[in-house]
Amino acid sequence: MIVDSKQYNGLCACGRTHTMTTEWCILEAGALTHCDEHIASHGLGGFAVAIYDENTYAATDGRHPHADVEIVLPPEGLHADEHGVGLALPQIPDGCDYLIAVGAGTVHDITRYCAYELGVPFVSCPTAASVDGFCSSVAAMTWDGFKKTFTAVAPRIVVADLEIIARAPMRLTRSGFGDMIGKYIALAEWRMGRALTGEYLCPTIHDMTMDATNDVLSSAEGIVRGELAAYEKLTYGLLMSGLAMQLLGFSRCASGAEHHISHLIEMQPEPLGLCSDALHGEKVGVGTLLAVREYYRLTDGERPRFIDYPAVSDGEIVAAFGDRLSPSILAENKSDCAAAIIAELLDERWGALCDIVRTIPTEAVLLEKYRLLGLCSTLSDIGVSEDRTDDLLTFSPLVRDRLTLMRLRRAMR
Repeated sequence: MIVDSKQYNGLCACGRTHTMTTEWCILEAGALTHCDEHIASHGLGGFAVAIYDENTYAATDGRHPHADVEIVLPPEGLHADEHGVGLALPQIPDGCDYLIAVGAGTVHDITRYCAYELGVPFVSCPTAASVDGFCSSVAAMTWDGFKKTFTAVAPRIVVADLEIIARAPMRLTRSGFGDMIGKYIALAEWRMGRALTGEYLCPTIHDMTMDATNDVLSSAEGIVRGELAAYEKLTYGLLMSGLAMQLLGFSRCASGAEHHISHLIEMQPEPLGLCSDALHGEKVGVGTLLAVREYYRLTDGERPRFIDYPAVSDGEIVAAFGDRLSPSILAENKSDCAAAIIAELLDERWGALCDIVRTIPTEAVLLEKYRLLGLCSTLSDIGVSEDRTDDLLTFSPLVRDRLTLMRLRRAMR
């Protein structure tokens, strides 16, 4: 499969002009054996630096793209953070013309950050269908302990070797599936924002993400059977999610309450006692089930009593996030996106919000796929106490100033 992503550039039916850095995505068995040809055909040349970790270097043995310098990072404790960037960036020689990321999400975020800092393009070579960020124009990094989204660069081209991806550890594949299924929540909340405040929504970007998510949900059985066609569906979905974020310019179409739950756990706020060694997509998959369960509880039961949205106090943030994280969280919530939501508006639009929730696959439907693939489905599965459920639902919306139904729980009694 070849995706000519340039077709999405230009004036859209939504009235905005979208631009795409990524020109071409190649998803084929054995694609890495032709990587040098694909790179040359897209006008990239000169001094190349390839960035791997030790695992992805071994996994692609015999299929390494040409590079003048190969940087192989130690996988132990490697994360998309100051430490990871500090390992890679100093090894990149002056005069580098382009970078090649050969790995999963961490290697890609480190590479795209370095590419942005150096002002050079990069090529994406995913080795596992593990995250949706391969085509993203931002880098999801943990900086000073706070989960942040940094401006970075999207890849010029993507060369995804399905044979390599299908041989990746199943845990990475499960992580990518979990990351992708979270789009059901993110897209529903985008529509809720539209219904409540008239928030901008591009139907083309929304629908391309939804179609890709539906395809991923249908790929579960084939993944279990080891079918390359199913891995192609999953990889395509993850790439399309990243392309959608490129077109939109931010992550509204791909990240909602389910990602905020994951981010809160990843930030490890001391007062809440949250900590997990689970992969990002594993945490997102569990966060998706938590959000689905809570949203159906809110909309299927007795109609809530609404109040004007209550402002989040500084004291509440400090008590939940502690001294280390509070400054960043306070800054994030300085201009609360829900500040203007009043009781009358929620009461008037509640029926529309309930209808949107009912478009999300139910917990039972999702659990069937989770169990088939062996995905983490509970907080205990990712090493978090079930006692932390209320804290996660209450405080996770505060990690990002984005209108979600989870944030609006504060206005329901």
